[in-house]
Amino acid sequence: MSNSIIQIYTDGAARGNPGPGGYGIVMISGPHRKELKEGFRLTTNNRMELLAVIVALETLKIENSEVTVFTDSKYVSEAINQNWIENWIKKEFKKVKNPDLWKRFINIYKKHNVKFVWVKGHADNKENNRCDELAVIASKDKNLKIDEYYETLNSSENTLF
Repeated sequence: MSNSIIQIYTDGAARGNPGPGGYGIVMISGPHRKELKEGFRLTTNNRMELLAVIVALETLKIENSEVTVFTDSKYVSEAINQNWIENWIKKEFKKVKNPDLWKRFINIYKKHNVKFVWVKGHADNKENNRCDELAVIASKDKNLKIDEYYETLNSSENTLF
């Protein structure tokens, strides 16, 4: 059975950067459509951009799916398309921001055939605009989750000694 191509649109947002943030995802496969969003009380835009891709790929039920991810994040798209990720893996993510998410990304990325396409943000891309809307809505949720890694990492920087 051949797998149909799955289109995934993702976006992340952070109000304050760092600040409250969220991600939005639109997944399309044939007639099927799924939207996902989630918000966090303290995070960054780049973390939400990357987490959106991770969550979308983790949502796929069939391994080796043919996937095209559309993102307005050059941070995410160029890490793959410019092959920065290979150097980061070789260096064991030393001096790389968001190593927790990149390691999680690699684990799920390897399970599918994924192509990344960069799209201009806040332009005439209906699905990317919907993801942006979902990400902003999620960042304003009353019950924001805790981005454990980010808050733990940055809590030591906020002390006076």
